[in-house]
Amino acid sequence: MVDKSIKILVVDDFATMRKVVRNLLKQGGYDDIVEAEDGVMALKALKSQKIDVVVSDWNMPNMSGLELLKAVRADAELTKTPFLMVTAEALQDNVVAAVKAGVNNYIVKPFTAEVLNEKIKKIMESLAK
Repeated sequence: MVDKSIKILVVDDFATMRKVVRNLLKQGGYDDIVEAEDGVMALKALKSQKIDVVVSDWNMPNMSGLELLKAVRADAELTKTPFLMVTAEALQDNVVAAVKAGVNNYIVKPFTAEVLNEKIKKIMESLAK
C-alpha cells in the first residue's frame, strides 16, 4: 500500500503540463504537490523542504530534467530521492542516459492517471523493500 501523504515535486516549464500532472496525481489520491518551472527552481525546492518523489520533465530551459537528476544524485542529502522522468520522446539514448544517471523510472507523454500513479506506486514499493 502506497502512502498517499507523500510530497511530490512536479517539474515542468509549461504551467499547463504541471496542472495536468497535478490533476492526474490528485485523481490518484495524492494531495501534497509542489511545483517548479525548471531544474534550478526544483533544486531550491528540494533543498528547502522534504520531497518524497520528483516527477520531472526532460526538456526545460536553464536546467534540463537530466541535469536535475544528475544534480540530485550528486547531492549527498538528496541522492536517494525517487525520480520519475517525463519525456515526450522515448528515444533509446535518452532512456539509457537517464538510467545511467540513476532515474527510478520514466514515463512517455501523453500518459494517463493510471500510468502515472502505477509508476509512482512501483517506485515507492521498490524503495520499501
